[in-house]
Parts: sequence; structure tokens; C-alpha cells
Amino acid sequence: MHQANGWTATGLRWHDGAPRLTATDGSRRHDRPLGDGTPVAWRITGPRCCTGAHTERGHRPCPHRATVPPEGTVSQCPGCQNADRGLQLARDRILDDGREYRLYLAWFAPGLLKVGLTATERGTARLLEQAALTWTFVAHGPLPAVRRAELALAHAKLARERIPAAAKYPAWWGLPAPAERHDALTAARTRAHRLLAEHEQLTLLPDHPVTDQVELYGLTDGAPDHYQQVKALADGARLAGRLRRPIGGHLFLDRPDGPPLLLDTRLLTGWTLHADPAVTACDGLTLLPRARPAAEQDALF
Repeated sequence: MHQANGWTATGLRWHDGAPRLTATDGSRRHDRPLGDGTPVAWRITGPRCCTGAHTERGHRPCPHRATVPPEGTVSQCPGCQNADRGLQLARDRILDDGREYRLYLAWFAPGLLKVGLTATERGTARLLEQAALTWTFVAHGPLPAVRRAELALAHAKLARERIPAAAKYPAWWGLPAPAERHDALTAARTRAHRLLAEHEQLTLLPDHPVTDQVELYGLTDGAPDHYQQVKALADGARLAGRLRRPIGGHLFLDRPDGPPLLLDTRLLTGWTLHADPAVTACDGLTLLPRARPAAEQDALF
């Protein structure tokens, strides 16, 4: 992202199974592939600007050129939130849009199973974006039928509709074996199909494959034993180091001046990034130390 006035970050997107950091300079849109070892040297400046809305006609820049609070993961002003198609779907403000949808189950850790829906035309992007470790499609049909099925599985306490990012991180330190992840998900799908057997306008997918994304995210050996989670950015912050493979919308950054950082890229959106080779350290960040819990000792008696 080499621009004299910088590029405003608009998010991390997965396209054709690969992660890309997207940005704009006000008139053009740009994206940068992200992979294991990608170097970064960014100077971050404000104000933090609204990133606009995704509508039926594509991305729409914020008509108010609004600013948003520097802290937190929300990078849209209230007007753009109201106009954003994805948020309208999440808030049940679109009851039917004529498209086909898929119902999925996504496994994040033992006891952390999510049920959700995604437009069939989006492929697997939704599962990649939210850092699903193992997942499968359960059924497909029109939006009203798939939404009813989603609610039925949630009300039956088979799975949750929402899992916050903070609940996902601890699982990365010690994941069960691939076979255990696979078995947990297939057992949940079998129960889901029993619960949905009488649902109208819904086509069940009993033979859809189970996809495991742990290796794709670079988590085969787990997360770093010690790292610092970025809780907030500030005007003038600096980031330098090499990225590991993105995990959904999260980035581990191996930095030259301390333990790795974990950055939720939603914190980055709306800030202006300047590529600056002079940036060789990380500062201007609010950090939360995280460490792998010590293994419990066996009881003596």
C-alpha cells in the first residue's frame, strides 16, 4: 500500500479461499494478499473514518464522511450501519431476498458450536472470515426457511447463533485431534437433521463433507505460548514485523521488539495506513498479555 497520503483500511476479506487486506484512498480500492511471512511496516494515522456500507449495488462510501470512535471494532457510522446489507440480514430486517441460502454448523472448540447461514453465492467465505476451525453445510433453501432452521437449532441448544472472538482465542492453545473435531461436528449434524426433518422448503445435506481449516490458519501446533492482544489503536501508532497466516479476521504479528501481537483487523478498519520503512518497532497500542494456562498438576491423593 504505497500512497503518499496513505490508504484507509477497509477490512480483511477472503476471496477464492485466500485472505486479502483491503483499503481505499478515496477514489480507488486496493487489496494486498496476506500470507505467512508477509512483512509490514505501517504508521497509522487518524482520524478514524467510517468505512461505508455494502449494499445491493456494491460498496458505498460513507456519504457523510463521518468519523468513528478510535477504540472498538465498529467502523461504520449509524447511517452506514443501517444501510449495510450484511447487518440488515443479521438484524432480521431482510425477510426474503430471493436468493438461496445455506445453513452451516461451525466448530470453534469443545462446547463452542455455532449455527449460521450464508448466501450460497458467497461460497465458503463466511466460514473463512469468522475463523471456523471445522465446519459443514447442513441444509439449503430460501432465506425464510433457512432462518427458521437456524432459530430451531439455537432454541434446541444444539449450537449458538453468536460466539464472540474472545471466546475463540483460548481454544487455539490446545485443539483436540482432527478426528475428534470431525466426530464432534458430524454428531451435531446428525442431531440437527433429526430436528429439521419436518421443516418445509428446506433441503438437508446429509453427505456434505466436513472441512477442517486448522492447517490453513497455521494452528496445527497451536497459538504462541505467550503473546499480546491488541485491544485498541491510537493516532500515530506503529506496527512492524512479519505476519503469520491470517486466522479468519485475525493476524498474528511476529515483531522485532517483543512477543507476538494478535490483532483483530476490525480494530484496523477506518484508520489510514502509511507504508514507512523507517517503522521498525510497535508502539501506540493498548495491549493485553495472554499466556497459555499452566497444565494442572495431578492430585497427590
